[in-house]
Formats: sequence, structure tokens, C-alpha cells
Amino acid sequence: MARASDLLKGVVGVASLPDVYVRLSSVVADPRSSAADVGLVIAEDPGLTARLLKLVNSAMYGFPSKIDTVSHAIRIVGTAQLQDLALATSVIRLFASMPQDLVTMESFWRHSVAVGVAARALATRRCEVNVERFFVAGLLHDIGRPIMYMQVPEEARAAVTRSRETGEPLYLVEQAVLGFDHSHVGHALLDQWKLPPSLREAVAQHHFPDRATRFPVETAIVHVADVIANALRFGSSGEPGIPPLHHTSWDAIGVPSTVLSDVIGEVEQHYETAVQVMALDAA
Repeated sequence: MARASDLLKGVVGVASLPDVYVRLSSVVADPRSSAADVGLVIAEDPGLTARLLKLVNSAMYGFPSKIDTVSHAIRIVGTAQLQDLALATSVIRLFASMPQDLVTMESFWRHSVAVGVAARALATRRCEVNVERFFVAGLLHDIGRPIMYMQVPEEARAAVTRSRETGEPLYLVEQAVLGFDHSHVGHALLDQWKLPPSLREAVAQHHFPDRATRFPVETAIVHVADVIANALRFGSSGEPGIPPLHHTSWDAIGVPSTVLSDVIGEVEQHYETAVQVMALDAA
């Protein structure tokens, strides 16, 4: 039986993150760097620059005046936040050409963006400092699935078929068929990319938030956001139903349940805009 990490071998185009993000991370980590240095790196990629400016000028942010330069965006949004958004838009383009016979990449990214928007909304209710890292965690939560669809298509197809026929959650069927599920593949990929531990744990345990040991809040937020996106039927990564909500997740987030209707309303309000900026122009 293959291990989850074995599925990453020979996956052309996703073995490493785009050069622009690697350079951006290096500059952000250097205490001698300035916002201007960050802007210069982003400016090397006109497409990335355009997407970031389009995103920060969207209704998701609601800034009263137009942000027309990267340096202005850095001053308003923040360096770390802009780095996270650059990661999100870069990763989407790595997977633009994945096989689409089981799930189209448009549908996959629609679901992923919806989870990202919901996670960001939940983090906002907690008054988190950098809500963009929650957006990225939500966006990447199912990133192992397209790799499974490409590397073990027959097993993946059998799992999807069985889930649709029996109503079992797809991640449980994946474990039964393969011995692991998409969250293990996603964790292995993020580990290979050397992304922050909070992202890795949120992806690895988003179906079992009670197993998160270091970042239980991040993991619980992604878990709840995934349930919300599936309930709203905004895209699909292959899951035919609504994954069960873990009983500890809402307590771990630490916000009153009365905010749920506001969070759903925010997802419905900003989802389509976020999709247009983040995903559809990459499909």
C-alpha cells in the first residue's frame, strides 16, 4: 500500500512553490528588508500584481479609496497578509491543468475559495490579527485531492463512487480504499513546501479538529468553514454530502453561535467576487 507522501513523487509542476513566492518569503523574513523590497519582488510578476490589487480592491476589504500600487497595498493590508494572499494566488495556478474527469478544477477551486472566505469570516469574529492566514488554510484544506485524482485515479474514482452510493463521508472511504485520505496527502505536500506548521496542522486535521495539538483554533475554524461551504453547495472537491460537524469544533473557535448567520451571509456576499479574483481566471 502506498503512503500519502508517495503520491507526490513525479507530480510535475507542484514539487516546489513558484519562484516569486520563494523570493517573497526570503525578503519578508529578512529584517533588513523594507516594504519597497517586498513590492519589487511582487512587481516581477505582473499577473500576481494584478490579482493582488484586484483582491484588495474587492468588496471583501471594503477600503474607501482605490489601492493602485503594491506599496499602497502593503501599507494598508500588511506585509504578512499580502504574502499569504500571494501564496494563495500562486498555488491555484500550480493546479490549473490537473485532470478533470472526477471533479473539474473550477468546481474544486470554487469549494476551496468558499472555505477560505468562511474561515476568514470566522477568524474576523475572533478578532485575529492576520485573517489572511485563515483564508489560505481554508483554500488549501483539500489540496491533496487533485493529487490523488491524478496519481491514483482508479482508487480515487472507486472512493468517490462508493461515497455517492452509500452516503459515507468521502474522507472515510478514502481511508478504507487507500489507507489514508486527502488530508494526509495535503499535509505531505505542505510539509514538502515548508509552509508554516499552523497551515500544515489545519490541513492535516481539518476533519478531526480534536486531534490538533498545536493549532486547535486554526484547525477548528477550517473544519467549520468546510462544513459551511459544503452546506451552501459552493463548488465541490468530490465530497457528495455535508461532512459531519465535530462536536468540539465550535467551542474551540470560542465565538457565540449567534454569529453563524452573519458568517454565512458574509460568505454568500463575498464568495463570487473571491472566486473571480482567485480561481476562475486560472481555470
